[in-house]
Amino acid sequence: MQINHEFLKVEGLSKTYVPGSAPVFENVNFDIAQGEFVCIIGHSGCGKTTILNVLAGLEEASSGYAYMLGREIKGPSLERGVVFQGHALMPWMTVLQNINFAVKSKFADWPKAKIEEHSEKYLDLVGLSAAKHKRPAELSGGMKQRVGIARAFAIEPKMLLLDEPFGALDALTRGVIQDELLKICSSTKQTVFMITHDVDEAILLSDKIMLMSNGPNARIAEIVENTLPKNRERATMHHDPMYYPMRNHLVDFLVHRSKLVQQAASSGSPVSNVTDITQRLKPKLVRPGKDHPLSNPSIQIN
Repeated sequence: MQINHEFLKVEGLSKTYVPGSAPVFENVNFDIAQGEFVCIIGHSGCGKTTILNVLAGLEEASSGYAYMLGREIKGPSLERGVVFQGHALMPWMTVLQNINFAVKSKFADWPKAKIEEHSEKYLDLVGLSAAKHKRPAELSGGMKQRVGIARAFAIEPKMLLLDEPFGALDALTRGVIQDELLKICSSTKQTVFMITHDVDEAILLSDKIMLMSNGPNARIAEIVENTLPKNRERATMHHDPMYYPMRNHLVDFLVHRSKLVQQAASSGSPVSNVTDITQRLKPKLVRPGKDHPLSNPSIQIN
């Protein structure tokens, strides 16, 4: 597969809900290569879901642009599959019918038998073949989320957008679905943009982690390269020597530096005790445990 390194590009994205008030976020710039799994982390109110909605075509930014494969994102598209925090299943349909409905919307000319065969393949990937004739009311919360994930993958989107899809699940169920998501993404080379508040989830799943400062005037302050090996596993990754440098870096940002970046943005000048990462309000590409923060001109915020 030929990798497109400018698969998704976001330039100068800002969002203001009330005219004259401070923007929720501003000057958001990043790009995602084809096949990358990118997580975004930040405190509530910094605009993560709004950015995801812009990428999904469900919401418009106040300024700036988002492009996928060279075309500006304008409105929803089946090229981008979305899994929200709620499963959003149609309660009167069975599991299989829910997925069939999505597949038919993408592949309208397919016969019924081909649609069902395609849907069942993705149900099998998430371990729900035995539940295909059940309705959502008969499923646990974790099973419903698996159906939502299967439905999103079944339309074979070029990009998958996940808005904290496991946030309401218990730890054991969450771990099982994380493992399934890793396997599916590995086999399909799916491009993923995911919102999470879970640091360990981001370390397990992502190739890159984008760290947002607090809102208002939130921005992406760092883009962190995951320095753990690609074949990491949830049960053993904490033994890797890169795990604690990575985790400590992310937690330190969320606890301390995210607020300082926001203060610098609101005041228009760097705060005296803020590290170089906030000076001139540029995001940095960092590799915890391997080297010091490196400037990345391609994602510089002016």
